Amino acid sequence: MASDSKSESKPIRFTRRSTCEHGQVDGVRAAFLEAAAGATSILGRAEVAEHWREVSVLPEFSISGLAGHLLRGIKTVDTYLDGPDPEGASMSAAQYYDSLALTADVSSPLNRAIRTRGEDEASIGCRAVAAEAVALLNRLSVRLPAEAPGRRLQVLDGLVITLDEYLRTRIVELVLHSEDLALSVDLFDAPEVAPTVATVAIETLVDLARIRHGDWAVVRALARRERDSVNALRVL
Repeated sequence: MASDSKSESKPIRFTRRSTCEHGQVDGVRAAFLEAAAGATSILGRAEVAEHWREVSVLPEFSISGLAGHLLRGIKTVDTYLDGPDPEGASMSAAQYYDSLALTADVSSPLNRAIRTRGEDEASIGCRAVAAEAVALLNRLSVRLPAEAPGRRLQVLDGLVITLDEYLRTRIVELVLHSEDLALSVDLFDAPEVAPTVATVAIETLVDLARIRHGDWAVVRALARRERDSVNALRVL
């Protein structure tokens, strides 16, 4: 039975006005900070600490590991920004996802590695994870506006991607896993997502669907579901 605190919980909103000493942040960088603010709010909830060692709604993923994975959705941006601007052609957010060995098999090497990294992040404890998320959000609120428009990063497996395209992938991760964590601790049905954040996530996922299945398959999935033989919109 849900506690009174849960039943009275207010929905987490991905709505943070992103300003700093460098001025207003806009576009995908502002959307990322909004998504990160929503994730940070969930990580700081008492319900997450209460259920820290329990299983999440994701197979083989503990709530602590999921929280650590959610933290990484913010932390990797700060980490990769510490690196030099790499050489080589960059890819889009959708191409980044397409390059990964994504699979629904929870025992795959990639999925095992994701869970391990999440648990490693969570090993510092629930309060420390929440505090680190707040610190990262504050730091990136200042750092992102100072980065050049074409700033490039070297990310997972040495892939090269622009900062803004990488932020698109992080928005997808933060939106999806914020809901996963919220549902895991019975906070509410789903966080409220700002239109600017949802737009980036939807565009990225649809772009990935177009790469994976082609334009006609995506059109059919959106407008002629009876002809959608490949489940084209399920890409992650």
